[in-house]
Amino acid sequence: MTRFPIRQLFKLLLALAIGTAGGAGATWLGLPLPWMIGALAATTAAAMAGAPIALPPGLRSVMIALLGVMLGSGFSPAILEHLADWAASLSALIAYTAVAGGASMLYFRRVAGYDRPTAFFSAMPGGLSEMILVGGALGGDARVISLVHSSRLLLVVLSLPFAFQLLAGYEPAARPAAGPGLGDIPAGDLAVLAACGLAGFLGARALRLPAAAVVGPMVLSAGVHLAGWTTARPPIELVAAAQVVVGSAVGCRFAGVALALIGRTVVLAGGSTFILVAVAVGFALAMNGATGLPVPALVLAYAPGGLAEMSLIALALSLDAAFVATHHLLRVFLIVVLAPTFFRARARGGT
Repeated sequence: MTRFPIRQLFKLLLALAIGTAGGAGATWLGLPLPWMIGALAATTAAAMAGAPIALPPGLRSVMIALLGVMLGSGFSPAILEHLADWAASLSALIAYTAVAGGASMLYFRRVAGYDRPTAFFSAMPGGLSEMILVGGALGGDARVISLVHSSRLLLVVLSLPFAFQLLAGYEPAARPAAGPGLGDIPAGDLAVLAACGLAGFLGARALRLPAAAVVGPMVLSAGVHLAGWTTARPPIELVAAAQVVVGSAVGCRFAGVALALIGRTVVLAGGSTFILVAVAVGFALAMNGATGLPVPALVLAYAPGGLAEMSLIALALSLDAAFVATHHLLRVFLIVVLAPTFFRARARGGT
């Protein structure tokens, strides 16, 4: 009765140790978004080497909720003045999702040879957990869908910060601080932030909202900050810990999977990721011409990565994280709500 929990505890502690070491190494090297990227790279390498590592979903949810509170703290009253400016780019998300998802599905069908449900739910640019569950329930290969989405997230998180650094002149040393120190935040503000995380997560889960762990705390934190009840942000120590856990959780998804399957899936996911990013860049350029919004922020807003991860990259690049988070929130909603319905309709129609 006691061996299984001890074994799981060992896997957890080993994953966190490897992730922390990777994050510390990336920080020492001056890499962008070091705690998440370093942890992700180190745990992925360890998982592929056969290391017994694992992270429980509950721990990731707690840390994702913390990041949601941090993202919500970026919504200031001044943001409300810009919502009208975002209307066109937000509306274009519908077209982006259709074009990018359609092109990626065609790629998985013709190049990878995936069956229709596996190709469809692997192609969707977002909603990782939901696409795995729904895709598996509708006849897809849940393991392949999981690996494709995990590989895409891995590739996007590892490549975009460096692409911005090389192509846009981003300097890692110019990154702003992620937040104040733990001892610098008044107890009252800490209580408000903690309440946003807990109540936001529980409320979003009760309402069965997609990506509840990040969406609920982010929305509640945004409301509190927009109302002016607090201007505090989560402490930098906890934000760094959250990034280690989020990065390590992605890497741990590759544990126990045959190297041949990982290699083939990563290669195929690389092709799909190129298609999705290319479409995202195309839409970003088009929206820049139509609205004048900055291309870097638009690229991250349309990029096929996770809400928390892309918003963190925006923060690391001194871009508008609220703008990026709002677009990803809408995209996740569109995919989670409409994709299963669209797939069922196509299946009934025999197409």
